[in-house]
Amino acid sequence: MDLIVRNAQLRGREREADVGISAGRICSIEDRIREQADREIDAAGNLVTPTFVDPHTHLDRALVSGSVPPTSPKTPFRARDIAIERKRRYTHEDVVYRASQLVEWAVSHGTTVIRTHVDVDPGVGLLGLEAIMEVKEKYADLADIQTVVFPSAGLAQVPQAVNLCREAFRLGADVMGGVPHAEADDENRRRHIDIAFSLAHEFDADLDMHLDATLNPASRNLVYFARRAIECGFQGRVTAGHTCALSAYDDQFAAEVIDLLLEARMNVITVPTVDLMFQGSGVSRLRPRGITRVDQLLEAGVTVTYGQNNVLDPYSPIFGQADLLEVGMILAFAAQFNTPEEIEMLFDMPTKVSAAVLKVPDYGVRVGAKASLNILEAKTVQEAFRTRCTRLFVLKEGRVIAEGRTHKKIFRRGDAPPL
Repeated sequence: MDLIVRNAQLRGREREADVGISAGRICSIEDRIREQADREIDAAGNLVTPTFVDPHTHLDRALVSGSVPPTSPKTPFRARDIAIERKRRYTHEDVVYRASQLVEWAVSHGTTVIRTHVDVDPGVGLLGLEAIMEVKEKYADLADIQTVVFPSAGLAQVPQAVNLCREAFRLGADVMGGVPHAEADDENRRRHIDIAFSLAHEFDADLDMHLDATLNPASRNLVYFARRAIECGFQGRVTAGHTCALSAYDDQFAAEVIDLLLEARMNVITVPTVDLMFQGSGVSRLRPRGITRVDQLLEAGVTVTYGQNNVLDPYSPIFGQADLLEVGMILAFAAQFNTPEEIEMLFDMPTKVSAAVLKVPDYGVRVGAKASLNILEAKTVQEAFRTRCTRLFVLKEGRVIAEGRTHKKIFRRGDAPPL
């Protein structure tokens, strides 16, 4: 064996176990592995889990807060305008540098699979995508990066964006994205979705779209997207981010929409950091939480997970460090998760649920899976979220790619702290 992780606390297993790794894969899980390995790590009863999967972020936009004005007023439209202005100053080297930093932050926090939406529009062209493709290759030993073609300026009213999307797929993009709210009216928003399905069909790509990032109960992009998925035979190949308007629908209509999502086998990704910041920001009384109906979606059987989304850009100018435990804790407050079962489910989201959404092969803590593992400085899932614990070791396919250590000491009266 190349590596043995000893005394690991695995989820769903009462006794600690040893995890044996050979040729980048888990080859044995036993109470005690008798043989020795080239290297051994003592997990000391700490939690050992698969590495995290971030299903929704924006690497190309990240870490520009220091070079843009504050997002005021706090609306998605103001953030969009600031982002558009900043894109005019993008350079290839600038995007590579900022995205590289964010990938390294993510890896240090135990994330080894990232799906990033990349702006493709006449203003920035393919500059951002070309830079992210370089980052994808540069960090292939640390993280697997999926790219989503994100026509941020629109499709229906920006016809040149369609050919840019085609070029993006020819450059190696993975998934078709979209943002119908970039269009001026409902008719063009529906056309935006139709064009996205046409491009997805042309390049045999799944779809992952930003939908209804608003609390306007008249917004129906999610409904149209789900119906088109069923009509086009894309069941199980569609993902919707945000879906905030679902929380503004009356209960009966919301239940009908949720049934439609089930029929479309749609994945829903909530991004609590940004939606909590912007949705309802102009409301002075009984301000809404702004996120989608997470609990009702889960109860109905819809696949729901969460992502980091934005980090230090106009949509999240102050906070974010590519730590999915941090985002999960925020979601727990927003969705009012506080039972042990709910917290276990919350931990499933950035692990096995997101891995399924992104179709990550050979994932998990099981014999035969790739040995991409986090050794967390926590004994339980609840403790991991509560403390946003240190990732003691991060492994990708059997190789240690990150280490972390914490040291804290209390000095009582009379103790002599070191100088």
